[in-house]
Amino acid sequence: MVIILVVGFLGFILIRFFIQDQQNAAGRLKIDSSPAAHVFVNDVAVGKTPYEDANLKVGQYKVKLIPEGKETKTVSWEGTVAIYKSTLSYISRELGTSELTSAGEILTVVKMQEKPNGATGAVKIETDPPGAIVYFDNDEKGVSPLELKGIPSGDHELSVFLPGFFRRIAKIKVEKGYELQAKFKLALDQSHKTLSEELEKQKQKKATEEAKITTAPEDEASEEASISESTKIEILDNDLGYLNVRSEPSVYGDIVTKVNPGETYEYSKEENGWYYITLDDGSVGWVSGDYVQVVEN
Repeated sequence: MVIILVVGFLGFILIRFFIQDQQNAAGRLKIDSSPAAHVFVNDVAVGKTPYEDANLKVGQYKVKLIPEGKETKTVSWEGTVAIYKSTLSYISRELGTSELTSAGEILTVVKMQEKPNGATGAVKIETDPPGAIVYFDNDEKGVSPLELKGIPSGDHELSVFLPGFFRRIAKIKVEKGYELQAKFKLALDQSHKTLSEELEKQKQKKATEEAKITTAPEDEASEEASISESTKIEILDNDLGYLNVRSEPSVYGDIVTKVNPGETYEYSKEENGWYYITLDDGSVGWVSGDYVQVVEN
């Protein structure tokens, strides 16, 4: 009877402390925004950005950011964030004039279920819209959604890029035995102009010039040659300092080589905003039209 009572008492103590520990489990939430905004958590006003709660109970929360000022043209943002025990969840938002021109990221840290190999962690990346190129410490890793395992613990740089959208860059810290989950929202680059649009503009310009030509018949061949459509492109500068040449007209194509800003190449065809160029050594590949411009003859 005494043994049963002792076992029951120990079981009661263990259950009580386990349940109490779960109920008291808390994490941190940090929020930054530009411009400054009022912060609502589960529809309750809790302050303004920059905002931080160092003792928020574990669970899912609805967060809403409303820009300060009554006459602002900046849109609000609303989303969900998960809080995990003894870890930081971070929200960063750049509030634009519409959802399309707004950007940001949500970073959360979750304990890995699998035992890590050495002092490593993992990084999971999602983007809106999907299909963005993922760079980790300036090294291209693939296309989102993507999961990177065996990442050495410590400070790293994570960036994502999709043609037609602004690049997002986040400084992150990977902890041993934890997975950092990054969800990026990309903002539309309204100044973005594809090479197709540039070519169309040049065609219209040349058509106008053609209509004004009144040369003699013997001079027509030379005039037509002078206004013939350009088949050369120049590589423009970008954040990486180079442009990948791929085996297919897509970010999913294998990287054949790299070309440098300022270099010019002949191209023979265009497909979905990608251009098929011939390199100096005779090899060929596709480059994105977002970082090239037509070279005038």
